[in-house]
Amino acid sequence: MSEIASSFRTVQWWARPAARSWTCAPAPAQVHAFHAALPEYTPTPLTELPSLAAELGVGKVFIKDESSRLGLPAFKALGASWAVHRTLAERAEHSEESGPLTLVTATDGNHGRAVARVARLLGQQAHVFVPQGVHPKAAAAIAAEGAEVTRIAGSYDEAVRQAAEAAAAPDAVLVQDTAWPGYEQIPGWIVEGYSTLCAEIDEQLAAAGAGKLDLVAVPVGVGSLAQAVVTHYRSRPAGNAPALLSVEPQAASCVIESLALGEPVSVATGETTMAGLNCGTPSSIAWPYLREGLDAAISITDADSARAAGDLAALGVSSGPCGAAPLAGLRAALTGGGADERRTALGLGPVSTVVLLSTEGRAANPHSTPHH
Repeated sequence: MSEIASSFRTVQWWARPAARSWTCAPAPAQVHAFHAALPEYTPTPLTELPSLAAELGVGKVFIKDESSRLGLPAFKALGASWAVHRTLAERAEHSEESGPLTLVTATDGNHGRAVARVARLLGQQAHVFVPQGVHPKAAAAIAAEGAEVTRIAGSYDEAVRQAAEAAAAPDAVLVQDTAWPGYEQIPGWIVEGYSTLCAEIDEQLAAAGAGKLDLVAVPVGVGSLAQAVVTHYRSRPAGNAPALLSVEPQAASCVIESLALGEPVSVATGETTMAGLNCGTPSSIAWPYLREGLDAAISITDADSARAAGDLAALGVSSGPCGAAPLAGLRAALTGGGADERRTALGLGPVSTVVLLSTEGRAANPHSTPHH
């Protein structure tokens, strides 16, 4: 297995040429049907942006716009709704308890709001732990869904630890979008929930007559969304598989550091406007998929993300700092020193079709972003 890891002045890059030959089992087919039956369900837009295709030297660029998903400003409700559905179904099957559950989670923003929304709709309770650095407006939006909100003076990882402790109480369950040894079933259901986003992309590209998909760029925090993307595109025949690029902040590049070392590691995180990607440890269930299924990983600066968000806004796409990261990452990959090598690693040419996953809308507060 040949792997490439290199650093440039503003680009931290990792590539694995063999990724497109790796395959895995698909997500359960019933997930998309479950979401389609929800009252507020509608597929989010897949918008073609020809000016970006011209800038990047590819054939077509589409952006999956998750600025409004099931009434919330990010994709997170897909995972939360499916995971809570599965949790309640398991409880009904194996327990005689019928009173309300308290759904406990930690969040950088939109995952916690999604869990709180689902809890309210289903007559359950929610308790959400919020780390430092999350804007008060984000915490207020979670509280407005009826959840108990506990703000802590610590990192996201510390918020997860405290949420897990609180979930040990009777009639409580942890609904966390990161996994660790011993806590993997519910995070796995959350990942399955995200598969609907990819199923929609398949249908939308076919309707647009876009032909073969060559690259998907996805923002990464702990890697749960990226796991869903890898699962979807690596469960098809290898010859028809697109390249997959993960993008994360330079201030919190736990995935690219883990890939470079060949094993999951925790990194100390710094400050970043991409608060929802400010994660120090890859999810344990995501890691094998990231290691085997990603073609490349890149890290970007806050300035890269801000420029991309501004450019997307000018094109009519509402995208926050995390949602704009895929555009910023692809720009970093395809420009500057070593760009030809990186373009070759991604298999991109002048007629290639690219999809960027914009996972959130631009919030009234720019620091309220989802954790992936």
